Amino acid sequence: VQLQASGGGLVQAGDSLRLSCAGSGRTFANYNGAWFRQAPGKEREFVGGIRRSGGSAYYSDSAKGRFTISRNNAKNTVYLQMNNLSPEDTAVYYCAANARPFSDPGYNVGDWIYWGQGTLVTVSS
Repeated sequence: VQLQASGGGLVQAGDSLRLSCAGSGRTFANYNGAWFRQAPGKEREFVGGIRRSGGSAYYSDSAKGRFTISRNNAKNTVYLQMNNLSPEDTAVYYCAANARPFSDPGYNVGDWIYWGQGTLVTVSS
């Protein structure tokens, strides 16, 4: 499955932003989806994921309560809604997909096979 991330931009602290990850080539609903981010000089880190088909979402501790992942299978798209953004959220955000079991979709970079190109989110103070 090919992934295309979009929706990044420059926002102020406290603002909200929604990122989109559009899948093509295959039915995205048959894959788990995830969002990662990479800040300058730092390793890529897991933000959250959503299990295949109508599966539930799961999050990193830093994302819980502020970020929400959802999917629209009819549009072959996974979303990342980010609220109350802070400068610490500034990073390139990547979407990813895999076909791991529903019970163990994965948290690590190596668990994910398909990657989008990334979209930059900059949060000013």
